[in-house]
Amino acid sequence: MQADPAAAPVKRGMITLSIMLATLMQTLDSTIANVALPHMQGTLSASQDEISWVLTSYIVAAAIATPLTGWLTGRYGMKQVLAVAVAGFTVASVLCGLADSLAQIVAARLLQGVFGASLVPLSQSILLNINPREKQPQAMAIWGMGVMVGPILGPTLGGWLTDSYNWRWVFFINLPIGAFALFGVLTYLPRFKEEAARKALDFFGFVTLSLSIGALQALLDRGQQKDWFGSMEIRIEAIVALVSFVFFVIHTATVGGRSFFRYQLLKDRNFVTGTCFIFVIGAVMYATRALLPPMLEGLMGYPVATTGVVTAPSGLGTMIAMLIAGRLVARLEVRAMLLAGFLISAYALYQMMGYTLVLSESDIVWPGVVQGVGLGLVFVPLSAITFATLPADLRADGTAIFSLLRNIGSSIGISVVQTVVTRNTQIAHASLAEHMTAADAGWRHYFDTGSAAGLESINQLITQQASMIAYVDAFKLMFVATLCVVPLLLLIRTRRNAPQDEGAPHVAID
Repeated sequence: MQADPAAAPVKRGMITLSIMLATLMQTLDSTIANVALPHMQGTLSASQDEISWVLTSYIVAAAIATPLTGWLTGRYGMKQVLAVAVAGFTVASVLCGLADSLAQIVAARLLQGVFGASLVPLSQSILLNINPREKQPQAMAIWGMGVMVGPILGPTLGGWLTDSYNWRWVFFINLPIGAFALFGVLTYLPRFKEEAARKALDFFGFVTLSLSIGALQALLDRGQQKDWFGSMEIRIEAIVALVSFVFFVIHTATVGGRSFFRYQLLKDRNFVTGTCFIFVIGAVMYATRALLPPMLEGLMGYPVATTGVVTAPSGLGTMIAMLIAGRLVARLEVRAMLLAGFLISAYALYQMMGYTLVLSESDIVWPGVVQGVGLGLVFVPLSAITFATLPADLRADGTAIFSLLRNIGSSIGISVVQTVVTRNTQIAHASLAEHMTAADAGWRHYFDTGSAAGLESINQLITQQASMIAYVDAFKLMFVATLCVVPLLLLIRTRRNAPQDEGAPHVAID
């Protein structure tokens, strides 16, 4: 018998709370450990290059395991896979907190990534399944708050836990959250069973896709640190990513229905367009979040706590906009909401293009809030329309690809803007320096140009100005990227002419 989402409103509320706790736990961990790395480095006696694997191992493991979500749910069921994922992620978090060596914490982070990969796509798929069509936009608003706000709040929470206690609590905080989420999943979530059993795993397709994604993620995460293609490691990763992906495409095209990738997803225009949009959103949102902390702390001397305070309101803007969008999406034309959201986000980036070394806290807060509002207005209708015409039996695979493209977009966006900042700082520094000499009367008025200390002070000022120019260039790049994606709105089909509930998973209430 098909699920009746309206039959048990109390259960639906508890299910939503449980899976959103699991989602928040996973999205927080994508950024919460970043600020604790220097403290981990001393405790674990690791070099700066070695400690970066605490982040890289998690990112790569999650990227590789995410596409496996659809096959696992088809084979074992959503409830079983989600319960194992929550339990495994919670245990892995405790192991991270207990680690006494670099090898131990990297291994635990790998486990975190593997178990956490399915939490976000499964939560989205389950919310779509347990809610009737008219309530799905509100459900996507709730889901989107966990996905979008978690990475923004992660550094703030991580900094507070590290300063107030120690870095191990960055991981131990997941224990009570995971325990409550697991209890809710086991107690309230019904058993979903696919109508058609999933075929045996296409091992070759999975391995080639995993190698391609894993190598790409490693390349993007370590490229700036290794000077990109000047490093043999990066060249090898690029070759592995490209060759593996070519093999995957050829294999998928030749084996047809036995492929690991559900090629039926490509037949849905809304889904394909939606994944393109979420790729750009991932790049723009995470790139902006990655740029602001080093800019504020490195150039303007903001303490970590203050940086968290002035950047966190963007998450509040996102939450408010999502709640509003969840109610409006059924009444307004979806493409009009998406257009408004992208234009508001672009306006926020336009404001950031005017940043200088002299900024008040409100100059940071308000563009962040505006951008948060824009992203919230985009994310809810986009999440709803992407799956509006997708058959329910493809949701688990579709949500996994949706999350994967968002994560890859964020990795590419962060890597690109970091490279832009680094390279343009060098270019701007050279351009500014060639027009300034120690013999200028203006310099002699403020600095002792005859001493090494005076010349170093001048160089620091030039570097600050060059860095600010580079950050502005990065904001300009994201502004242009946001505007360039707007024409894709024409590809979205707003008429829901594919019955959403055909092929929906059957359910047995516990």
